[in-house]
Amino acid sequence: MYIVPFVWLYVAFMMAVAEATSPIGTLLGAAITFVLYGLLPVGLILYFMGSPGRKRANRQAEQTQDDAGAAPPGVASDSSQGDGSSHAAADPIAAEREKPRGL
Repeated sequence: MYIVPFVWLYVAFMMAVAEATSPIGTLLGAAITFVLYGLLPVGLILYFMGSPGRKRANRQAEQTQDDAGAAPPGVASDSSQGDGSSHAAADPIAAEREKPRGL
């Protein structure tokens, strides 16, 4: 499955070597050639090829959480916090209001 990206990287590497060893080529041009013709496209293709696997893993993780009855990440599983959110509990004592000065 991954042979095509590896072969493409080899071809891009050979293009970069040809660029670097050419009398009118430069190492900067070779590096740009390798990045733009090799690493960038292969990285995008591998990212897109891995997308179904990531979706499958996310669905499986959600399913195991639902099966176990566990709370979603970031939410407390006990009922010590009134609304069940992950925010800190508010101070139970209200702040005292100051009287305006000068009146």
